[in-house]
Amino acid sequence: MNKEFFDALEALSIEKGISKDYLLDAIENALVIAYKRNFNSSENVKIVVDEETSQIRVYSLKEVVEEVFDPVIEISLEEARLVDKKAKMGDFVEIEVTPKDFGRISAQTAKQVIAQKIREAEREIIFSEYSDRQGEIVSGIVQKVDKNLVIVDLGRIEGIMTQNEQMPNETYEVNDRVKAYVVEVQKSSKGVPQMLISRTHPGFVKRLLELEIPEIYEGLIEIKNIVREAGSRTKIAVYSKDPNIDPVGSCVGPRGTRIQGILNELKDEKIDVVEWSEDPVQFIASALSPATVLAVDIDEENKASKVVVPDGQLSLAIGKDGQNARLSAKLTGWKIDIKSESQIKAGE
Repeated sequence: MNKEFFDALEALSIEKGISKDYLLDAIENALVIAYKRNFNSSENVKIVVDEETSQIRVYSLKEVVEEVFDPVIEISLEEARLVDKKAKMGDFVEIEVTPKDFGRISAQTAKQVIAQKIREAEREIIFSEYSDRQGEIVSGIVQKVDKNLVIVDLGRIEGIMTQNEQMPNETYEVNDRVKAYVVEVQKSSKGVPQMLISRTHPGFVKRLLELEIPEIYEGLIEIKNIVREAGSRTKIAVYSKDPNIDPVGSCVGPRGTRIQGILNELKDEKIDVVEWSEDPVQFIASALSPATVLAVDIDEENKASKVVVPDGQLSLAIGKDGQNARLSAKLTGWKIDIKSESQIKAGE
């Protein structure tokens, strides 16, 4: 190694934000392994990279013992004092054993170590840069699609969308641009930073609402809960402390103009925006939208409710495959048993 090498190391340290001492320590540790491998050595060695002389030196570490049984790792006191006059029993002395052709091996090893450490440092920088983006919406280009996985190019990091996080009513093609919700940022088994993304997460709808509706972003309207069966239906409970603000109307907008952008992004997934209330009777009635509710009887001890709807709206209240009733129960946190007026009169 020469002065140019150390100058390049210094420049690299500044450019990549990696400590030069860290790189030198890594090189020295790698050179110990390289020395033992190339020279079939079992001795304890120490390698010093001397920046002042631009030299790499290999030292064998031997323990000073009374009787030598293994000369590879032990040395007598008499021989030790030829190296270090102050040596005493139990000390370790350093004996230089630098091979003549070690320069070529060390240069090659140093190059490999630096390349590896740069990769590791860059991965750490990327991980740090993106790790605080959990819960945000990101946008990227679909890079790869297979049976269960969609890989999205998000710039300096890959987005991974598993089958459960993909909308069941969507297909993805290479070069499609997609938006998604960041569930987690993690490292792969190889240490590569990856972003786990989702289009089915309720948080995706929440973030879209914040982008489209200023009152939500500014905190004038609060999202109390979101429940979702992605690709089919979402129910959102909203609330405002300001009596002058209609939380549902503000979210939907005139003729649905405000919610339309979200519907377009979700490929026309149905969205019910209902007003949250601390009164469970009122909240349950609102949650069953678009059905009209005639009466709600609640059992607070079991957190269960019985709901009466007009005869012609029973199927609407329950929903296809029970979806509307199921989502309403999740939204409110109450069990909901729905009956029609005729069923109630018949004592069912």
